[in-house]
Amino acid sequence: MSQKGVVLSLENKVAVVTGGSRGIGAATVRMFVRAGARVLFNYQRAEAEAERLVRECGAQECMAVKAELDSAQASDDLVNAAIQRFGQVDIVVGNHGVWPPRDVPINEMTDEQWRSTLAINVDSIFGLVKSGVAQMKKQGRGGHVVLISSTAGQRGEAFHCDYAASKGAVISMVKGLSTELARDGIYVNCVAPGWVETEMAAPALKDPVVSKRVFSAIPLGRAGSPEEIASAVLFLCTPYAGFITGEIMNVNGGAVLVG
Repeated sequence: MSQKGVVLSLENKVAVVTGGSRGIGAATVRMFVRAGARVLFNYQRAEAEAERLVRECGAQECMAVKAELDSAQASDDLVNAAIQRFGQVDIVVGNHGVWPPRDVPINEMTDEQWRSTLAINVDSIFGLVKSGVAQMKKQGRGGHVVLISSTAGQRGEAFHCDYAASKGAVISMVKGLSTELARDGIYVNCVAPGWVETEMAAPALKDPVVSKRVFSAIPLGRAGSPEEIASAVLFLCTPYAGFITGEIMNVNGGAVLVG
């Protein structure tokens, strides 16, 4: 990726990107491959999209694995698959997650919904980071961890306390791990989107009433694109971000400041 002589290169790097078949994840996979990385990503149900992305990026540089990331062990298996295929892991991007779209007051939220959201958004992220960091330490040349949080992880989200709690946990994980792993040369950062034009957000953004309310709370007046989020992820994994760790990079049109 080049602009005015600036090259964001990931040459000779191997990345694991979760939730890589669509949206932010797919945009990240494309950008990483263009920057010279080899990438393993997972998909859950979007097999056709995953296969199309592998064809687009090239099977030598890109591999898709079907995996439901709802536990620490599932994420561990994904990292092991990358090691078996590409021999190393230098970058881990925790992008997968679930946002239950229906507003649910706390007194009506089921234990099952709470446990499911936390299992997907926190437990599997823990397993991904644990396994990825173990490999990076074994290799002894540092690495990068970038986790995707949300504006909800910073300011909360009414009627979505499970989602907000899970994304807040991701932010706390990033802050703690950034200082813990700095001595190992492992950078840990977070990108915090707001509303992004993805399949997960489509029902809300296509609703005239909801979308009007959403856009009125975003200073830039629109939702972000997956590529705009992926660009921040790519930057954080390059030497241009060489003095940045423990950062919560807000890529949400200023929404976190006014919500």
